[in-house]
Amino acid sequence: MTDESRLPWLTVIRGEAPLIVSMPHTGVDIPPDIESGLTSPWLARKDADWWVNCLYDFAYALGATVIRTAISRTVIDCNRDPSGASLYPGQNTTELCPTTTFDGEPLYRSGSLPVAAETTLRRSTFFEPYHAAIDGEIARLRARHTNIVLYDCHSIRSSIPRLFEGVLPNFNIGTNNGATCAPGLTRAVEAACDGTSFTRVTNGRFRGGYTTRHYGRPTEGVHAVQMELACRGYMREPRKAIAQGEWPTPYEDQVAAPMRAVLTRVLQACIRFAQEPA
Repeated sequence: MTDESRLPWLTVIRGEAPLIVSMPHTGVDIPPDIESGLTSPWLARKDADWWVNCLYDFAYALGATVIRTAISRTVIDCNRDPSGASLYPGQNTTELCPTTTFDGEPLYRSGSLPVAAETTLRRSTFFEPYHAAIDGEIARLRARHTNIVLYDCHSIRSSIPRLFEGVLPNFNIGTNNGATCAPGLTRAVEAACDGTSFTRVTNGRFRGGYTTRHYGRPTEGVHAVQMELACRGYMREPRKAIAQGEWPTPYEDQVAAPMRAVLTRVLQACIRFAQEPA
């Protein structure tokens, strides 16, 4: 495995299988000039997709291409529409450059909110290179394969009343109501998740973010799916409101093993789907 990126915060590990695994929210790095304006370094990292890069580290052995940013979503959210348009109109969410946590806590001290020029700078510095990497790997793999799958990895705490009611299912598959991939891929991912001890929903609260919706072009051989995991499925998630010092809990192989086994089958199913004759 070699990192094909020339940017210190961006990792692009190339594989030859017809599968790209993207990780837009596993990073926790915040440039000092941005961190100095934040209310709390912990709050700024609270909503990371904790340990997802560890959870999916088997993807390299499957031949997948893995694209990951080390930059925190507080700096810029690489899974939001760069125009600022909401992906979920009428529902609470966070912005391209988030100003609050998922729980609604302010991220910036008074007078430090990012203005338009700052947002534009962050887009050109981080958002655009991340998506240029995805574009480049799609083009590279489409030159080799009739179909490829872009699998967007995410996780979130199981209960966040500001964003959704109740407790989130373990597996949340998003295809923007079937628009971003062929039905056969959706069925294959669902089948890999079903028949286990975990719960699953398709196109529930999370139907796929910017990455899934922007790149999913099934008629052109690019099939995109988002997987949002409830954290309790692979880490020791507190059953109460979290506080500094108790989140995130450590990554533990034995805790994550059952979900890793299912996710291995999920990615294998994605590869088989892409390799099937048209």
